Amino acid sequence: MTELLFNKRLHVFVKNRDTDERRSFIRISIELQLSSNPIHRKDLVVRLTDDTDLYFLYNLVISEEDFQSLKVQQGLLIDFTSFPQKFIDLLEQCISEQDKENPRFLLQLTSASSAFDHSPSNLNIVETNAFKHLTHLSLKLLPGSDTDIKKYLAICLSTVKEEKQQLEQKLRKTAEDLTRQLNYAQQTLSEKSRELDKLRSEWTSQTTSLSSRHMQDLSAEREKALETQARLQQQNEQLRQELESSHHRSTQQLQTKVSELDTANRELIDKKYKSDSTIRDLKAKLASLEEECQRSKQQVLALRRENSTLDTECHEKERLLNQLQTRVAVLEQEMKDKEQLVLRTREVLEATQQQKNSVEGNAESKKVQISKLEATVKSLSEELIKANGIIKKLQGDLKALVGKIKLKNTVTVSQEKILQETTEKLQREQRELQDAQQRLRQKEEEVTKLKEQLDATVQKLDESREVLKTNENVITWLNKQLNENQFSQKQETLGVFETPVAGLRTGSVPHSMVQFNPMSAKPSAADVSPSSLSQPSNKENGEPIGLDSKYFERRDDSIPLRGLLPNMHLNREVPKTLNTAGAKQTASTTSAYFPG
Repeated sequence: MTELLFNKRLHVFVKNRDTDERRSFIRISIELQLSSNPIHRKDLVVRLTDDTDLYFLYNLVISEEDFQSLKVQQGLLIDFTSFPQKFIDLLEQCISEQDKENPRFLLQLTSASSAFDHSPSNLNIVETNAFKHLTHLSLKLLPGSDTDIKKYLAICLSTVKEEKQQLEQKLRKTAEDLTRQLNYAQQTLSEKSRELDKLRSEWTSQTTSLSSRHMQDLSAEREKALETQARLQQQNEQLRQELESSHHRSTQQLQTKVSELDTANRELIDKKYKSDSTIRDLKAKLASLEEECQRSKQQVLALRRENSTLDTECHEKERLLNQLQTRVAVLEQEMKDKEQLVLRTREVLEATQQQKNSVEGNAESKKVQISKLEATVKSLSEELIKANGIIKKLQGDLKALVGKIKLKNTVTVSQEKILQETTEKLQREQRELQDAQQRLRQKEEEVTKLKEQLDATVQKLDESREVLKTNENVITWLNKQLNENQFSQKQETLGVFETPVAGLRTGSVPHSMVQFNPMSAKPSAADVSPSSLSQPSNKENGEPIGLDSKYFERRDDSIPLRGLLPNMHLNREVPKTLNTAGAKQTASTTSAYFPG
């Protein structure tokens, strides 16, 4: 009993004593033979053959006793039962590595003689690494004798004969199947030919009926298409006239607005040049006032030296009384100025509100026009959708008719003439349909143009809203400027009426000057309280009696006391975010409050 364990062709490096190493395909087969006479034993048979050379045969029979000596000689760690599978695993690794340029596992067949004739050879399974060639297994194979070669050739011949018989049986079966299929196909062909004759007779009758019905349908559809075309032309002409009139009106309104904005822009440029000239004059005045301020500061120092020997308490009480009186007068004047400022701001707000109402009325009229245009566009789109549906239906009918006409080409010559006439009619219908589609495309282009005009009007409406927002920003900025101007006037009056006199002891004169800063924030209550202006003398500590030293400190950002308030607002810079429409309102308000 033999069991085939492995039978494959492998790349083997063949080398003998006189020739170089060459690479060839050799078939390796491994069989396990079981024999029970006279005793039970197992033998492993390894055979090497070449499919191209039938006389190439090497055999090796390994019994359990032979394996023990092989195990001792080569230092194997496995037993005889697991040796065949390990040997096959090594061969599989050689197969997986044989297509690489530098295989890790390879097979070598070496012989000591000059040729592979009748000398034993060694089959080595070698693993190559960077250090050396490591031989895992080396088997000594004997060449086959004449009897072995004859037995091998007889086995090959028997296998070939068996394969031949199997192929002959398959050939007979396929020939019988093909003859049966041929007979069946011939029967079905005769049946189908009879059915085809019947269908041809039926088709001739149907084509005549369909051609008559087709003529009637074509005449009816042609009348419907003409009616729909006339109706669409009338509607499109009316819509075009309405849209042209509305567009003409809107363009006239926009042109008038553009002319008004141009005039406003010119006025603002003139006012800008005037304001630049006033700024230059004010800078010259500022330089002269600074010189006067220096002289006044020197005079104040001289007066403070003269008044240091006077009675501090008497002067302090008189100074407090004067300060309270001036504060009362300043507060009354401030109340009057605030009332006038409120009246002026109310007038400005009323004017801006009227302008805002007029702009909102224009926006509402634009919205009404936009809604009308949207309604007309929707009606046009619905009619176009209906026309497209009718056209698609006609195209489907035409496609079906074209298919029927192609089938009628196989009928008689008389029917071909009829078909030619129908094809000519269909071509005319197709030309008419193409003309209708071109008209529809033109109408769609007109609709897109109207939509673009509508978007332009909406954009201009948004721009007018932004102009309103900028006008509101200008009003808020002017209110802020007026409040700051009023606050600076209050500070000036306080600085004019206040007499900075402080009684100091002899030999302790502080070198400080009066300062005034109209651009600073509103003074707190602590800065103007009587306690901060008047302090009793502390004779024990030797401190001077009079104002605190913080009222006499010099600041770099102080400005003169006189001649600045009438044009104080011109030193501030108008925000750069104002556009032409907002600048017009700014110019009108500034000219109302500050003429010249």
